[in-house]
Amino acid sequence: MKFNLKLDGKNIEVETNSLAEQANGSALVRCGDTLVLATCVMSKQNREDLDFFPLFVEYQEKYYAAGKIKGPKYIKRESRPSDEAVCNARLIDRCIRPRFPKGLKREIQVIITVLSWDGENDPDLLGLIASSIALSISDIPWNGPLGAVRVCRKNNNFILSPSYEQKEGADMDIIFSGDSLINMIEGSFNQVEEKAVCQAYDFAEKHIEKIIEFQNDIKKKSGKEKIVCQPIAPDLDLEKEIKKFLGDKFEKAFFQKDKIKRSEQLDDLTKELSFFIEDKYEDNNKLKYALSFLDKEADRLVHENVIKYDKRVDARKLDEVRKITSEIGLIPRTHGSGLFSRGQTKALSILTLGGPGDQQLIEGMEIVGDKRFMHHYNFPPYSAGEVKPLRGPGRREIGHGVLAEKALLPLLPNVEEFPYTIRIVSEIVSSNGSTSMASVSGCSLALMDAGVPVEGLAAGIAIGLIKDEETGKYKLLTDIQGPEDHHGDMDFKVAGTRQGITVVQMDVKVNGIDRKIIEQALNRAKKARNKILDVMEKTISKPRVELSPYAPRIFTVQINPDKIGELIGPGGKVINKIIAETGAEIDIQDSGLVFITSEKEEAAKKAVVWVKNITREVKVGEVFQGEVKRILDFGAFVEILPGQDGLIHISKLSDKRVEKVEDVVKIGDIVSVKVISVDDQGRINLTLLK
Repeated sequence: MKFNLKLDGKNIEVETNSLAEQANGSALVRCGDTLVLATCVMSKQNREDLDFFPLFVEYQEKYYAAGKIKGPKYIKRESRPSDEAVCNARLIDRCIRPRFPKGLKREIQVIITVLSWDGENDPDLLGLIASSIALSISDIPWNGPLGAVRVCRKNNNFILSPSYEQKEGADMDIIFSGDSLINMIEGSFNQVEEKAVCQAYDFAEKHIEKIIEFQNDIKKKSGKEKIVCQPIAPDLDLEKEIKKFLGDKFEKAFFQKDKIKRSEQLDDLTKELSFFIEDKYEDNNKLKYALSFLDKEADRLVHENVIKYDKRVDARKLDEVRKITSEIGLIPRTHGSGLFSRGQTKALSILTLGGPGDQQLIEGMEIVGDKRFMHHYNFPPYSAGEVKPLRGPGRREIGHGVLAEKALLPLLPNVEEFPYTIRIVSEIVSSNGSTSMASVSGCSLALMDAGVPVEGLAAGIAIGLIKDEETGKYKLLTDIQGPEDHHGDMDFKVAGTRQGITVVQMDVKVNGIDRKIIEQALNRAKKARNKILDVMEKTISKPRVELSPYAPRIFTVQINPDKIGELIGPGGKVINKIIAETGAEIDIQDSGLVFITSEKEEAAKKAVVWVKNITREVKVGEVFQGEVKRILDFGAFVEILPGQDGLIHISKLSDKRVEKVEDVVKIGDIVSVKVISVDDQGRINLTLLK
């Protein structure tokens, strides 16, 4: 079946269950010539051995969608997903996950495949809507549908579903997902005020409602009857026994400041409970139930203590930020470093500067170009006191790295002002909640320590939520740590500067939050952010004046674009000679901007002089000392500047008649010459001076 929705002048076309007929649900969604397929499949059996909900969301970019054949010479098949695809998958996951029934243990896989991309309409948002439709019409238990819109703001005007061109120069790019309640927000901003986010939501709200109505109509006409997955009946007798055995020991172990002591005591208590259950029952399922019940007890205790008594796990006030410390210049020989600590969360950010030639080449379905700022986030197992194999970055590491990168991008100088390639690596050396926001602060310190002329310091904070679904009562928590993230109901990350927000990312475990909570969370985050910046500014408030002595030096030379060919020379002969003799790296832009990079300043300056001489535009009347390089019957060619020759016609060698050029000059002679003309083709004519 086909369905159409007109949304702010654009047509969204939906076709259901037409291609992937063996999936539990599928939807083709099209806007313009961008076409996305979303499918969902649920396994037949429960995974009782798992202590988490096994949902897998994959977002597939296909080069054919953009009419491209990409990849290395010998590999043309799409392999691992790009960072952008990983982030899109995580975004969709955060939207749909809260709407599955609690306790569901069947494996569910949602795959979004971009089949066609027109270069104007974003496939990620269509993929989210397609996923919602596929799940809504399937027989998989899911409390949908979800509406989703992207909003940007340009010249103080909000734009719905902006094109790539419209997003250029916008100070806001934000996605809202939900229904009457919002369950996911993700956005990038150019230091905007908190109220702008709420204004964007007000603009988006009516469009979300329209998308929900559209999907409900599709669900009514082509939806399947939902499978009923019976939750495991509670074993009330066993729960009573566990509570009696634990007494108040579990709560005492759980509610204490120090994470290490908490973990040790909870581990000991878990072992005691395991021995108790194993001694009393032969059924192994009793032990599984008991361990699962412990997690539910922790969830109950967190909610009950916050809602009733304003009591947090580590005894902080609800709006209190953990102890903040910051340091710079910790690592010798690196170009910049910063250590940011918030409680037991510590991010060590290390910065490296490189030349323009060090930029990363991005070859994706949507993006092709060079990337001059990179942030890479690492979460080694020791940071959480665990033993795990070291492998490449996972989806979480990629997502956190990109989030902090977006938070810092608006603060960076433009390439003309600071032509360096910048790479920052954040090593999370200790973790107890909100490490992505800690890395924003660590990176900001490292940027200033390195002397990068950023607009100011940036900091990030995570605001949590504890909500009683039955009564509707809720409390916000500032600076959530591990247990409050795991057992709480929201992770609302906000990063920015004194001037405003640069990035927001929110996900929830409940159905969603309303506008009031959004506004309160943003204001809480602003208050906490300013407190953090107070501490950071005592460490460093302005970028260092001088770069690290170990950083490369970059000089820029603007040349006439018509001179690029002369600088490169036939087959690269000229530029390769400069590189070989000076050791400098030379990067040339089509605009004629030349970047000269070297670890040794003297070498770079030597290359600068060489480039300037080669590309210098000679003027009539100038006098040079030059070397005779070639002799022909009609005159002699003299090199007046490196790579630039001028012709002394035989008639200009002397006031008297000259029979042979060799009678006056020979190859290798150093002679004084004067420029008498430069023709339209740049050819230089000289006269010999006596």
